[in-house]
Parts: sequence; structure tokens; C-alpha cells
Amino acid sequence: MNVVVGFLGVFALAAIAFLGGVVSDEPVTVPDVNLDQYVGTWYAIAHIPTSFERQCIAGTTATYTLLENGQIRVENACITASGETSVAVGRAWVPDTHNPGQLKVSFVHLLGFWLFPGDYWILDITDGYTVAVVGHPKLRYGWILSRTPTVDEDTLAHSFARFEEAGYSRYDFVLIDQSVNANP
Repeated sequence: MNVVVGFLGVFALAAIAFLGGVVSDEPVTVPDVNLDQYVGTWYAIAHIPTSFERQCIAGTTATYTLLENGQIRVENACITASGETSVAVGRAWVPDTHNPGQLKVSFVHLLGFWLFPGDYWILDITDGYTVAVVGHPKLRYGWILSRTPTVDEDTLAHSFARFEEAGYSRYDFVLIDQSVNANP
């Protein structure tokens, strides 16, 4: 009896491991990213509100700069309720060159190390690198980023459709006021 239970246990674990490799609830990322084209300033058009952005009420931007070591300097900025600009500086990198749309980002720098990195997954990007749909493998975060402070309704609808294909709910997102950046 113990042999049968042991065999069934091993079989069940093998089946779970096999199915885990085949079936994935994680969103699909873009197969290729040209970091030279991706760097620059992006305006956040919509997002899932996060604890680390709670002070932001408008004008959220992300500026990415490619560094000599292949990493990306990240500078996120926004306007707070007091009218001040809040800035967070971090580092992003591609940990696996076979999955260039799956980046890691950290805003905690200590003794030369970037600690506690989070996932930054590029789910969709337009051909001209003008709009990006950025998410998280567990669907915790999401942003629609644009090179301009506004996008047309079709672009917004396409971006939300891409999120929904990945398993997100469009209703978790809120639009970000970019009127402060209307004339950049």
C-alpha cells in the first residue's frame, strides 16, 4: 500500500510540474525590445493605483536612460497634492536575454546593489515605440505609457484590450491627469 501511495504521490507531482510548465496564467510579453528605442520619456496615461504612487495626483512620467553597462536608469516623477514634484530614481535591467520584455526594476540602492527588484513586463509596444502596455506577471501592476501626454480613444481601447487579453480587468485602471504636461 505504501508503495502505491508513494508512486501516486510522485506521479501527481510529476503531472503538476509538467502542467505547470505548459499552462501559465502569466501574461505574454513582447518577444523583442530595442532598448535604444525604448529609452526616453514616457507619460503614464492610465494605471492600476499602487501604494508607491499614492502621493501622485497628476503628471506622472517615466524617463529611461540607457547606461554603458546595459542597465537602464529609471526616473519616475509626478505632481503631488501640495503641487511639488516627487521623483524616484532606480535601475532596470533585463535578467534573461531570451525574454527581453521581462525586466526587473529596483528603487532600493545599498552598498552598490539594487535590492528588492520588481517585475516590469512589456506586454505590448507599438511599432514606432510610441505606446507601451506594461504589466506584472501576477497582474498586480499595470501602466499604459505614451510618448505624448494624451492618446486617442482607439489607442486607449487597444491598450485596454491587450490588458484584458493578459487577464487584467479594464476596471482596475484609472486615467492619469496629464494636463500639466499638455504643452511639454
